[in-house]
Parts: sequence; structure tokens; C-alpha cells
Amino acid sequence: MLDMTITLEQAQTITAAALQHGTEQGFNPLTVAVLDPGGAVVALARQDGSGFLRPDLAIGKASGVLALGMTNRAIAARAADSPEFFTSVANLAGGKILSVPGGVFVKDESGALLGAVGVTGDASLNDEAAALAGIEAAGLVAVTGAE
Repeated sequence: MLDMTITLEQAQTITAAALQHGTEQGFNPLTVAVLDPGGAVVALARQDGSGFLRPDLAIGKASGVLALGMTNRAIAARAADSPEFFTSVANLAGGKILSVPGGVFVKDESGALLGAVGVTGDASLNDEAAALAGIEAAGLVAVTGAE
């Protein structure tokens, strides 16, 4: 029986392709985190010149969608509707929840959740585009809430 989680090979493909996308598009240096469904880091890559807080931000983007079971866009809407609730949830999560694009669910072709990807370093929509490129390169399905 197969475990329903992202593999190291898939995670490494995602990080490499996401960083390559950012380089090709002329983005600022990126950091990419790939987490399994339980929020454990499977792969993390940080381009030269990426700030030292970037790994925490990338992990926060990915862990937030997993922790709340909703896309970053849904989290942003929730934060706008109820800032006190969002602040409380972010505190409970040790700050590992962000309400901006760049955290993306990763699913297989049947819709099973395999994990999440977080990318940071450029504008949030560019971060998300890099995550999508990485997930597509791994032959997996991305869920952003913008579909």
C-alpha cells in the first residue's frame, strides 16, 4: 500500500523547477519549501542572495494551508473578515500561517492531498507562479484557490 505523501524525488523536482522558473523569469532570489501532509519539511532550497528569514516564510506559507485546510486566498479572506481570529490562529501556530499567495496544496491526479509548497522571495503572485511551475514539473496537481 502506498503512503499518501509527497516523495523526496517529487519534492526535489518541485524545488529545482520552481527555482529554475524564478531564474528564467528574472525574479528576486527565491526560497522553496515542500512539506508533507503533516507539515514536516521534505525539501527546502534557498537561492543565493535570499534573505535568512526566507526559509521560515516559505515553510509558513505551506504550513498555513495545511494547518487550516484552506487556500491562501481563503485564509486572506478570513483574515480580512476577522483580523482578531487570524491573529489568534497565527499565534497558536507559532506564526507559521501567512495570508498571501505562495502557499499551494499539492495533490495527485485522483485528488489525494500529498502536501504543500511554499515559495517566497518575490511578489506573492510570482512566488505562487514558481510553485505552480515546480508542481507541474513533478506531474502533480496544484490547488491555489484561483482555479
